[in-house]
Amino acid sequence: MNLLKKNICTLTLAAIFSCLAINANAQGPDSLSKFILTPKEKPTPQINGPKVFGVRPRHPIIYTIPATGVRPMTFSAANLPMGVKVDAKTGQFKGAIDKPGTYSVILKAKNAKGQTEREFKVVVGEEIALTPPMGWNSWNIYATKVTQQLVHDNAEAMVKSGLINHGWSYMNIDDVWQGKRGGELKAILPDSATFPDMQKLCDEVHAMGLKIGIYSTPWIESYGHHVGGSANNPEGTFEAVKENVPRNKKLVPYAIGTYTFYDNDAHQFAKWGFDYLKYDWSPNELPETKKMYDALRATNRDVVYSLSNSTPYASITELSKYANCWRTGGDIRDRWNSLKPRLFSQDKWAQYEHPGHWNDPDMMIVGYVGWGKGPRPTQLTPDEQYTHVSAWCLMSVPLLLGCDLTKLDDFTLSLLTNDEVLAVNQDPLGKQATVISKQGEAGILAKDLADGTKAAGLFNPGDEGAKEVVLKWADLGIKGKYIVRDLWRQKDLGVFSDEFKVTVNQHGVVMVSLRPNKKYDAKLILIR
Repeated sequence: MNLLKKNICTLTLAAIFSCLAINANAQGPDSLSKFILTPKEKPTPQINGPKVFGVRPRHPIIYTIPATGVRPMTFSAANLPMGVKVDAKTGQFKGAIDKPGTYSVILKAKNAKGQTEREFKVVVGEEIALTPPMGWNSWNIYATKVTQQLVHDNAEAMVKSGLINHGWSYMNIDDVWQGKRGGELKAILPDSATFPDMQKLCDEVHAMGLKIGIYSTPWIESYGHHVGGSANNPEGTFEAVKENVPRNKKLVPYAIGTYTFYDNDAHQFAKWGFDYLKYDWSPNELPETKKMYDALRATNRDVVYSLSNSTPYASITELSKYANCWRTGGDIRDRWNSLKPRLFSQDKWAQYEHPGHWNDPDMMIVGYVGWGKGPRPTQLTPDEQYTHVSAWCLMSVPLLLGCDLTKLDDFTLSLLTNDEVLAVNQDPLGKQATVISKQGEAGILAKDLADGTKAAGLFNPGDEGAKEVVLKWADLGIKGKYIVRDLWRQKDLGVFSDEFKVTVNQHGVVMVSLRPNKKYDAKLILIR
């Protein structure tokens, strides 16, 4: 591309992304629709979500084909391994696979407007969560006020909003669901006032084509002051810790009891049908991590195992062998000063992340949040929300929404349904983007993708207004001409050599992919 065309592209991009600068606190949900970049969904079928899925031998395979397009839609699959079938109406997998191995399946979707198919690898072995979990957690919206009905309502909203069609699947209950220990398994039972029928809730969520998660701790008492996974009596009767104990250089009312109930609780979780466990205490230590891993593995169910919170970096080599996810810091809030420090600080964790094992900088803070004090719009501006979603997808970390799914506005939906952006998070290679360039406070996160392309985010987290950020081929380890694609707008921007530069809004991002210029249609160079 000649210099004139490159300058035209740069100027046009500056105009495109300048529209994102706004103070969200002064805007209602309807007014944010003008900042939507994600194109509208096409009526023809498109299969989304991960291209690989892990399941253990003889364990039930819980998966729903995520597909957009006009309904009704019918689903099928070719080359399915023995023991598994796909429901033609819902796209839900059913059954189990006995023999370990990798199975190349062809997923198919058809509606009145057309049909499509996509390769999908089912890997039967010890590893699960081969791509980062995508779903929802109750804490950032409801905190200690979560109830069975609220979880059910949000699960319904996950389906009705169409998020399920883009790969969002987990509905995770956080702390304070716990009642007392008892029952046939001497396990933690739900508080009957807020969760009257846990089995019914699990069955309903699964019937919707979703998965469901639960919370626990090895402490006697959870952060929310409910029964935990241990006690100082053999019956496991909950007795709040009366004396403070040393923990993280502080005296706090948290401790692991003399009697532990790892197996009891793990088998109860599996009996209900849970698919995810957030295991929360500090510091995360190997003995408790390993014991709960063994207890979960001894059940007949695949349960994604997530450690929380602030996992000690000194222990991650051993902890990462057993956990599928682990928190790399403290709790996040919907403020820029909480999000910003997580953008360029995750590189040291990258060596421990690979398919089945994911770094976790905490849940997402878009949409309506509130922590139990009533739903309110996030305090992040639109630019900051684009930065948030882009960084989480580039770093291939768990995407767990912390918002009220029954109050999804068009702008928030557009952030969560861009399949090209989500594909960067769900890429089968499972690499975490790292910082390849710092330009003052600005910087670039980039990584390789499984198809040989590169993905990069040009971020401007500084407070001095819009700034030009330059992505240099030398920093990516490439040479020659590459097609640069704007992933949020799902549009090719042109062919560039040696570098790509763009003006990025304050607290904003431009997220792109680069692929070699082989057979490029010259008309795409022009920005329309």
